[in-house]
Amino acid sequence: MLHTIPLYVTLVFVVTVLVTLYFFINATHNTRWPKTVAAVWIGLQATLAYNGFYAVARMHPERVPLAVAPAFVLIAGLFFTQRGRQWLDGLDLKTLTLLHVVRIPVELSLFWLFGQKAIPEIMTFAGRNFDILAGLTAPVVYYLAFVRKTLSNKWVLAWNVAALVLLVNIVVTAILSLPMPFQQFGFEQPNVGVLYFPFVLLPSFVVPVVFLAHVTAIRRLLKNRTAN
Repeated sequence: MLHTIPLYVTLVFVVTVLVTLYFFINATHNTRWPKTVAAVWIGLQATLAYNGFYAVARMHPERVPLAVAPAFVLIAGLFFTQRGRQWLDGLDLKTLTLLHVVRIPVELSLFWLFGQKAIPEIMTFAGRNFDILAGLTAPVVYYLAFVRKTLSNKWVLAWNVAALVLLVNIVVTAILSLPMPFQQFGFEQPNVGVLYFPFVLLPSFVVPVVFLAHVTAIRRLLKNRTAN
């Protein structure tokens, strides 16, 4: 698998991960601990995937959650602790909005992986994945809301909720397409591409960051509405 994917697909995806990291670090105002946690996490997941740790999902399905669960446990900890919520309130909402442009190259990468028989069609924009719409509209929302200031918080909130639904849709589809006992989709071509390096960084890093951006924005916008 690692040696059959065209180089351009790998390069585009690696650049996408780096751009996601760049936006994330900027949203945190370049504070040290998020950079350290993100770097260690990316390095760990990349090393595990490169050595085939997740490639044996059929024989060791218990390994797969290790690529995703810790990141979401950390996000939950941020929301359910006072210090975590204070940190979330300090994130830059403009950067969190613009961050979603990374979903465009992500969706292109998924389409290319489908062409290489690494994921099922249902996980692409040719199937049931419309997540690319969030990426395409993110610059528009950013410009209208934070540059022109003509888009109200109500519409920014609505966009975040809709884009979050799109994210949840592809995440659920991807999980149910994995070659595991609960598989429901993609029997002709299971979702194996994300179990290999570097594409494991999609579920382990890019998706959690995108999810964090949405839920943080939704929380902040709802908090502002209540205050007003």
